[in-house]
Amino acid sequence: MFSIETTPRFDDELLVVLDFIALDSPNRALHFYDTLVEKLHNIPNNPFMYRKRATMDDDTRELIFKGYTIPIYIDKEKSKIFILGIFNQNLWE
Repeated sequence: MFSIETTPRFDDELLVVLDFIALDSPNRALHFYDTLVEKLHNIPNNPFMYRKRATMDDDTRELIFKGYTIPIYIDKEKSKIFILGIFNQNLWE
């Protein structure tokens, strides 16, 4: 079974997303966060079901959530899944 670890980049980008959503509705931002955390916790159940990231290897996948793309890296040797970031329409490198 894989464990999940977020990167500092993901944590920073998530705060920006949540702050943006909270400008419109703090409750919607909280719901977004809660639902996202639930989705992230389900990744270890079947990490390879997510689409392959076109510019990366087979171990880098993308979770699409409410219009946001969340790249993940599956480290089979360490049995860890790293949540790399979160972005919407901007380019992510």
